[in-house]
Amino acid sequence: MNFTLSEERLAIREMAEGFAADTIAPHALDWDRAEHFPVDVLRQAATLGMAGIMVAEAYGGSGLGRLESVLIYEALAKGCPSVAAYLSIHNMVGAMIDRHGTAAQKARFLPRLCSGEVLSSYCLTEPGAGSDAAALTTRAKAVVDGFVLTGEKTFISGAGATDLYVVMARTGGDGAKGVSAFLVEKGAKGLSFGANERKMGWKAQPTRSVKFDQVRVGKDAMLGAEGAGFILAMEALDGGRTSIAACSLGGAQSAFDKALGYMGQRRAFGQPLTGFQALQFALADMATELEVSRTFLWRAASALDAGLPEATRLCAMAKKHVTDAGFEVANRALQLHGGYGYLADYGVEKLVRDLRVHQILEGTNEIMRLIIARALLAEH
Repeated sequence: MNFTLSEERLAIREMAEGFAADTIAPHALDWDRAEHFPVDVLRQAATLGMAGIMVAEAYGGSGLGRLESVLIYEALAKGCPSVAAYLSIHNMVGAMIDRHGTAAQKARFLPRLCSGEVLSSYCLTEPGAGSDAAALTTRAKAVVDGFVLTGEKTFISGAGATDLYVVMARTGGDGAKGVSAFLVEKGAKGLSFGANERKMGWKAQPTRSVKFDQVRVGKDAMLGAEGAGFILAMEALDGGRTSIAACSLGGAQSAFDKALGYMGQRRAFGQPLTGFQALQFALADMATELEVSRTFLWRAASALDAGLPEATRLCAMAKKHVTDAGFEVANRALQLHGGYGYLADYGVEKLVRDLRVHQILEGTNEIMRLIIARALLAEH
């Protein structure tokens, strides 16, 4: 495997890093304090092709692969992990429609998703079905002209502010095979949202419950085949796990860079903090964790692009390792700042708060261990 990025990939990463530095980073702390969802900035990102990264060019997308996407999310997360993570979810919805949608669904939604005119959310988790996603109870009852959805989704990123929802609902019996996927647009009668959740981090994007009270959709709202919804959801999560790992990596890199800069300026006992060997070793360990994480993340993303049979296992491994390592690096960066790291103005405590949830969402890291173990046993 060649670990040197091509000129095209280097240019993509440089573009995303420039956008993050100029348009996201200067405002990230203000957005966090105000709990502001920067829709205008997301639409600016769309003009650079970052709202349809893996969507075919024929529909206005960038037609790129998973490896390019993780380069972009890492770069954006250096500016703000919360904004980068939402954009990854939006892109996940676009990729699902591009891969499994009908010609009419693609023509109707993809150009507007890629332009940022329409923003999207992914609705799988329920109040009583988190890690056990196959136990979801939101139901889609077949009627003459379509389906009627009843139930509730929770912890939905962007909910209330977004325009299109990919919803997993039960059309058949118990278990994974009874689940189908639907495209539900904001404004549908009976669709409503809970209050914006008060969260530890990720304050630059809203998180609400999505409620379905006899929401009627046409037959053309089903995404993919009936009963295939759980497969579509898990397939999307393979990629989503590399994306959230990339967001952890970018946030952790930002925290590391802040710590390195601070330690070069701060003096104690007559010398800069960088003069103390114990602190040098801390930096060395952090930098090594970042590089190991980056290398393995690229490996997992490349396996997904190539359609390798071990891709699901590698994505789970990458999600577990990189999100754990990213949080620990950010937390150590806070420690290296001393008391200043605990202050909001330095931006490190925000990164710690933002990265903590990455160990929970897209499947908890405990569930990642389960996926990895099952794959290993199946392979042998």
